[in-house]
Amino acid sequence: MNDSTLPNSPFKAYDLRGRVPDSLNEDRAHAIGQAYAAVVQPGGPVVIGRDMRLSSPGIASALAAGLNSVGVDTLDIGLCGTEMVYHAASRSGMGGGVMVTASHNPADYNGMKMVREQAIPISADTGLKDIERYLADGKTASPTARPGNAGRDEVSADYIARMRAFIDIDTIKPLKLVVNAGNGCAGPAFDGIAEGLPLDVVRLHHEPDGRFPNGVPNPLLPENRAETAAAVREHGADFGIAWDGDYDRCFFFDEDGRFIEGYYLVGLFAARLLERYPGEGIVLDPRLTWNTLDMVTRAGGVPLINKSGHAFIKERMRAENALYGGEMSAHHYFRDFSFCDSGMIPWLLLAEAVSETGRSLAELVNERILAYPCSGEINYSVHDTDTVIEAVLAAFQGQDAVVDRTDGISLDFAEWRFNLRASNTEPVIRLNLETRANAQLLADKTGLLGDLIERHGQ
Repeated sequence: MNDSTLPNSPFKAYDLRGRVPDSLNEDRAHAIGQAYAAVVQPGGPVVIGRDMRLSSPGIASALAAGLNSVGVDTLDIGLCGTEMVYHAASRSGMGGGVMVTASHNPADYNGMKMVREQAIPISADTGLKDIERYLADGKTASPTARPGNAGRDEVSADYIARMRAFIDIDTIKPLKLVVNAGNGCAGPAFDGIAEGLPLDVVRLHHEPDGRFPNGVPNPLLPENRAETAAAVREHGADFGIAWDGDYDRCFFFDEDGRFIEGYYLVGLFAARLLERYPGEGIVLDPRLTWNTLDMVTRAGGVPLINKSGHAFIKERMRAENALYGGEMSAHHYFRDFSFCDSGMIPWLLLAEAVSETGRSLAELVNERILAYPCSGEINYSVHDTDTVIEAVLAAFQGQDAVVDRTDGISLDFAEWRFNLRASNTEPVIRLNLETRANAQLLADKTGLLGDLIERHGQ
């Protein structure tokens, strides 16, 4: 997205992220606060939260000072997850919000996720480029006659109540859970939400620690899953949960310690929510679709395929007043949470599903995994993503596929389909495949596509 001359720019498609201090530091954070004020022109206080990184308190303080210097009030909500900023910023009278976090990036990185009033996301197309350009052009804001007030706010109790309202708390039966916060911010939030529930909890790396003594909190990496899986088996847990650093994504392990692809949770949650709200819209991303389409249609919902990425999903959900949105990457969005994504609501929904049905997580998803086996997302480093996509299209020309370009390319055949899309931030191409109940076909086509991509990606 970078058409500016801002040196070492941390600006990405959906957020800011870069190494400290080269790309993001307190001086730049102060300037970003002024630029946010100029571009967004908030009509109320701006909420500021921060993750556990060692650089986060200083960056958050400098950001607030920049906003205050041009007359914007700020409310510091302290150490939290991104969704607590969404919650706080969605309240009446708030002008927006900024979460200081680099999510699952290494410890020497930091960043920001920005929203407007009502927690409406700010992405490259809706203000981030303008904020970057403001900085790149060297614009400076003169201090206002009345500086903004730097206040503090305590939103934990309201946030916890809002999370718990998504389920019938009284239906939760005694469950044993393994939870792995990865020394990110999820631990305190989980404890608050789980308080008083009949849960026997085994906690791994529960304390926020920006030094990441147990590695970067990113459960999407297969090498980061083994510890949670082993603990589930060792303790005989009903299921396991792991989060990334700012816990906007959550990942699940069944009672055997098997990692469950986020794709199958999308269909499960959609069907469960449609039982309460029949006929509503469900937004899904185009990477893996067949299972979700099947489950949503059977449950009487309206499936809406949309470009992946939180800004695009949220925009479509608002436009359609959709009940729920889910991405296979473990982002789950809820209308009753201001159309925002949450890493806490999903585990509550799953605990409720297991309690009410008497079925384990494996029993809830096994049939679906067999019906629509998938590859999971496979990443390839390539020289030029456009060249690879066109070469793959050419290879399948004339093979009677339905081609869709909602996000990269999706080719649907009678018995299998795939999606191939470029990363927004790096020279990487991402592949996802699924079949209709044919694991061998999945393996064959995954190998075929992998060979094609590697051959044309040099």
